[in-house]
Amino acid sequence: MRVSAVFRSTVSALCGLALVGCVASPQAPRTSPNAPARPAAVVVPQMPPSAASQAVRLHFARVQADLLSNGLLRTDGGGRDTPFTDRMLAENFIRIALYDEYVRGNAGPVQREAPSRLRRWETPVRVGLRFGASVSPSARATDTARVRSYLARLSRLTGHPIALNDAAPNFYVYIVNEDERRALGPVASAALPGLSAGEVAGITNMPISTYCLVYAMSEGNSGRYTRAFAVIRAEHPDLLRLSCMHEEIAQAMGLANDSPRARPSIFNDDEEFALLTGQDELMLRMLYNPALRTGMAEAEARPIVESLARALMGGES
Repeated sequence: MRVSAVFRSTVSALCGLALVGCVASPQAPRTSPNAPARPAAVVVPQMPPSAASQAVRLHFARVQADLLSNGLLRTDGGGRDTPFTDRMLAENFIRIALYDEYVRGNAGPVQREAPSRLRRWETPVRVGLRFGASVSPSARATDTARVRSYLARLSRLTGHPIALNDAAPNFYVYIVNEDERRALGPVASAALPGLSAGEVAGITNMPISTYCLVYAMSEGNSGRYTRAFAVIRAEHPDLLRLSCMHEEIAQAMGLANDSPRARPSIFNDDEEFALLTGQDELMLRMLYNPALRTGMAEAEARPIVESLARALMGGES
């Protein structure tokens, strides 16, 4: 049985304060007069998790067990049972990179697919990883190692600088529990000053149906990402936690949408794959290929995308 997309919700981007995909730029100086204020760490007293947090932990333990029992959350990246052609790769890329899953509404993001433009980072992505007080030292060490390794992988695939960097982060990843997340409003507003009250509430009042989320911001209609802010539930069991890291960070690179036709892919809300797949890697390589330009619409990008897909797959199919 496949599981509905209701279990995961990725909020993709603020394009110059219009909702788009996820957000970047060349290495900025350590201090800049135009740089946003660095958000403060979440201040939560060291105390046992609340009943609400414990309930969330039990809920997602059951969710992960149910998904695994149904053969979902695969970690193999795809195989002989998930073939795809260059045409499928091109169509999946267009749907995922050139359409939005959400549009911006007065009360926050509204799930409605809409055409968009090609978005990606043009400056180095400096990721600041932040933990709530509830996250144990051992979990912090594991999460940090996993995020660092994954960012290095994304950097190799895209040829773009992407790494942990606390000097001047432009992409914050918060791993927090239920109580800590409710205190993130001021932190999120400082990191992304253009967020509306409804969008901030999307973080602080995140429903149990949402596994994790990422907001990102670009400059006007340029498609150039400049900032991003992701939230991952600290209550998640190991694989769901890692899955959220993979999907939210990759979507914040510019693959902002999901498609039910994309397989094997994490950009598909059926939860079949937990971790970045072989097809996802190809889409990231295409996204950062210099033949494509930030801000391209589908009509202009399509012939280039189709040519890149043929080259990556070794010819027509």
